[in-house]
Amino acid sequence: MAEKEKLHRTTIGGQALIEGIMMKGPEKTAMAVRTKDGEIVIEEKENKQKKWYNKAPFIRGSVNFVSQLADGYYYLSRSAELSGMADDDSEEEMSRFEKWLDDKLGDKLMGVVMTIAMVLGIALAVVLFVFVPTWLFMLVQHLAGETDLSAFQSLFEGILKIIIFITYMWLVSKTEAIRRTYEYHGAEHKTIFCYEKGLPLTVENVKPQTRFHPRCGTSFIFLVLIISILVYSIVPINNQMFIDAFAVSDFIAMILRVSCKILLLPVIVGISYEVIRIAGRYDNVCTHIISAPGLALQRLTTKEPDASEIEAAIAAMKAVIPEDKESDKW
Repeated sequence: MAEKEKLHRTTIGGQALIEGIMMKGPEKTAMAVRTKDGEIVIEEKENKQKKWYNKAPFIRGSVNFVSQLADGYYYLSRSAELSGMADDDSEEEMSRFEKWLDDKLGDKLMGVVMTIAMVLGIALAVVLFVFVPTWLFMLVQHLAGETDLSAFQSLFEGILKIIIFITYMWLVSKTEAIRRTYEYHGAEHKTIFCYEKGLPLTVENVKPQTRFHPRCGTSFIFLVLIISILVYSIVPINNQMFIDAFAVSDFIAMILRVSCKILLLPVIVGISYEVIRIAGRYDNVCTHIISAPGLALQRLTTKEPDASEIEAAIAAMKAVIPEDKESDKW
């Protein structure tokens, strides 16, 4: 495989926030958020020292994914405070319950709300991407009678998950708030590309860059959905004959299948992480095929940013660039 040596492929990655960007480098993480008065506020934090499980192949994928998920919700919550969105909510007339929460929790209220939102979000994801596809397949299997369709279960559920994921991304992109977040997402990608090309980080240099990046989180999630089809297809519990051998009810069979899928998620995430690392490092037909679906999906999850959004991305990027360029090499 031909390694991508023309550009300085960086491990620096980011996340679009509310009116801002978070960038994570090898040594520290920085968040740049534009406040109501137009000022860009930058907050920096030293990264924790990596443990062995942050570096071990196939293990690091799940560990880093959970860590990034937690960090992402923290920075989203913090960006809501800095941008003034939390103030907008507090200016509206509060109910008795909201006033009670505000009195009891004070400044911690937004953090609690974001934590509840994260838990509900994870629960919704499990329902949509685990329970619903399994339940629908079992319904189809029941309607098919004695015809065993278990050989097609992983493919059926995988395609359904992809449809749900794309539909969700398309629907939320229609809201004004999410569209601005997608614009910041585009600014993040453009800024990283500008840095990888060795160009000075200016609005003029960042703006012409492509907003589609092969190592994007959107591409990673899509890759997880594809690999889940392959992994679940070789799991015996998805075979109807295997279920029939234990003579369990349809409900118990569904619970067993769902539980099995949840337990296998770390395996799937671990494999996906290693695959996307390879796709980001090498340049050939295989890696182009791997990256293509995720890049196409980014047409939904990234939008062209304006100059002010690019300025925020540049500010966050500059704060995390290490002195030793080799330390952030992909």
